[in-house]
Amino acid sequence: MSKPVVIEENNLSVAWSRAFLEVFRAGEIAPLVVTVNDLDNVDPPEVPTIRYALDAALQAQGKGLDCHQVANTIFPTSLWNPELSREVLFERYSKIFSRIRSHRSNRYGVYFQRLMAYGCDSNMRGGKNQLDHVISTWHSGNHRRTALQAAIMDPVSDHTYQRQRGFPCLQQVAFAPMGTDRLAVTGFYATQYMFERAYGNYLGLCRLGHFMAHEMGLRLYQVVCIATPAKLGGSSKGELGGLAQQVDLLLQDIPSEASLRGQEGAHA
Repeated sequence: MSKPVVIEENNLSVAWSRAFLEVFRAGEIAPLVVTVNDLDNVDPPEVPTIRYALDAALQAQGKGLDCHQVANTIFPTSLWNPELSREVLFERYSKIFSRIRSHRSNRYGVYFQRLMAYGCDSNMRGGKNQLDHVISTWHSGNHRRTALQAAIMDPVSDHTYQRQRGFPCLQQVAFAPMGTDRLAVTGFYATQYMFERAYGNYLGLCRLGHFMAHEMGLRLYQVVCIATPAKLGGSSKGELGGLAQQVDLLLQDIPSEASLRGQEGAHA
């Protein structure tokens, strides 16, 4: 395991690429802190060729979910209409959750479900809507930092004796105001797989942050992801060597960080 690594960029694809290559070389890093800045409450800047290369590698190795689908586990962007009240999003998700839960990979739950119905039953009954609470708390004038966070990990259901479980790797999300009108979002991961999940995790946190900033009357500025440890995932270095080489070459082809900010992002 290497020493802690901190990566800070203004482009999601570049941030993931640098983090992926660091973990590819080291094997495992704890902690790995990745920050994406200057989001300005819009889709995060991306390099389409990098995301396409990763999605192609995920498909080739039969990993099941692409970056967009991983992001949807954190925030189902297609269900949200910023012109409508947030209750519409929550109602839409509740209606389709039984179908989402039917997938074997979701048998322990889904991140967005825990954010909007923590402690609910399998039919989304009961539970605490943590996102609504954070938003309501903020608008009530209570800006206490410890009130602006949401838990994922539930000791009642997640403390088991399984050697491998998978969910939930994301433990907690904090929503922190910056200055007078900006928002920073931080996600804490007990373990993060850089190949299968990290890019989608970053993208999902950005989308969640966009929603929360909109509802809180702020502008999303920053997303931070802390993983301890960060690992390659279920594929070996030999299996990922081609992707690592491709990502490295794509990074070298990018002329400057400034040019990335004007580059059109990749859209699912």
